[in-house]
Parts: sequence; structure tokens; C-alpha cells
Amino acid sequence: MKVRIFLFVAAFLIFQSQFALARRGRARARTKSKFQIGLPITGKYRDPESDQYYNNHNGAKITLSSHFDYEYVLGHKIAFLCVARGNPRPHITWFKDGSEIFSHQYLNIHEWTVGNDQIKSKLEIDPATQMDAGVYECTADNMYSIDRRSFKTDFSIVFD
Repeated sequence: MKVRIFLFVAAFLIFQSQFALARRGRARARTKSKFQIGLPITGKYRDPESDQYYNNHNGAKITLSSHFDYEYVLGHKIAFLCVARGNPRPHITWFKDGSEIFSHQYLNIHEWTVGNDQIKSKLEIDPATQMDAGVYECTADNMYSIDRRSFKTDFSIVFD
């Protein structure tokens, strides 16, 4: 029985290594950059200082946010919500298509503090136009980390 399991495992490992070599050759032809950058599978960093810095429990974390894909009706109100927690209390910044946005006549940003470590921010656009379609992003940051959420919007036309 042990011999069968050993042979099965050995055959499987040989198959996997040959499959990996074949895939590796094809993948390089399609990849545009030389380096693949990403977090380790464990979610932890190699050295403890980096892990402690980037996974700080006091860092800004978005705990609640609006739905990612949002379809709005022209002429109606659009509202996005972003709630973040951290110590010190994070600061929330709003972006549209990569540029920071500020309050104006048709776009309002409201903020409320909740306790010592939480902030709630709401972005409202009223009335919504075709120009309001795009990708919105809320970013929460404090001295320990940055967290962000994106919201994709597109309009629809309602015929009565």
C-alpha cells in the first residue's frame, strides 16, 4: 500500500514539474514586464519589521463602503458612503478618475466622526449628469496605512 502511494505521489510530482515547465515557457512570451510583484501567499512579509509596519492594527481600514458597480439615473442623486477606522482617526479623501474632488454647487462631501477612531464620509451628487460617470474612489489614511475602495458608475436613461 505504501509503495502504491509513493509511486502515485512521484508520478504526480513529475507531471506537475513537466506541466509547470511547459506553462512557464508560454507565460513568458505573453508577459510584458520582467518582474512579477505581489504579496506572498501567506499575507505576511519576509522580515518582521515590514510585516509589523504594513499590518499595523492601528492602521486605517475601510470597514464599510458603497457597492462597486453603480448605475444611476440622469437627473437623480448619486450617493457614495465610506466608513473607516484607525488610531489616530483616518482622513478620507475622494477621487474621480484619479483626480481629487472637492465640494461644489452640485457635489457635496459630508463627514462625521464616530468615537475616537472612526470617521464616516458621504459623497452626494445632485442632480447627476452624463459627466458624472466614471470611477470614484475613497481613500482612508493615517500615519500607519492607506486603504482605498473604488466605485464604478455609469448612467441610464429612464423613459416615462
